[in-house]
Amino acid sequence: MRRNDREITEFSEMTDVMKRCDVCRLALNDEDGYPYLLPLNFGMEETDGRVTLYFHGAKEGKKYDLIRKDVRASFEMDCSHRLVLSEKEDGCQCTMEYESVIGQGTIEILSDAEKQKALNLLMKQYYPDRTENFVFRPEVVAMTEIFCLKVEHMTGKKRFKKS
Repeated sequence: MRRNDREITEFSEMTDVMKRCDVCRLALNDEDGYPYLLPLNFGMEETDGRVTLYFHGAKEGKKYDLIRKDVRASFEMDCSHRLVLSEKEDGCQCTMEYESVIGQGTIEILSDAEKQKALNLLMKQYYPDRTENFVFRPEVVAMTEIFCLKVEHMTGKKRFKKS
């Protein structure tokens, strides 16, 4: 990282940033050599110092075609955006505050038995104060594909204007 003064090095701080995000951008490897980038709702789980990200969607489509060919993926998420103008309101002197996490990992499609837990982790991302599990209609769950990204490496970065 070029600006190591902005690097987030603590695992817990990176996961705190991830908990504040509401979209995860997942990049899959397209057969034509371009990344295939998807903005997705997500859930996350921390176990033994490792992060697993969970995603859901229809049971078929381009993303599943690409996952079947190559399970490697990258992700990016960011939050806490704020444009900061200079005191002179000079557009050349403005900056953006942010927090972000990027990383790579491998994707696994989950079994039917694993879906309930994953869906509850997805909902917990958006309702963090809720303590009880959500109820999901079996006929809807049956039509839903759930996959996870087992994160193998991640880095964090933040920028806040010094006061």
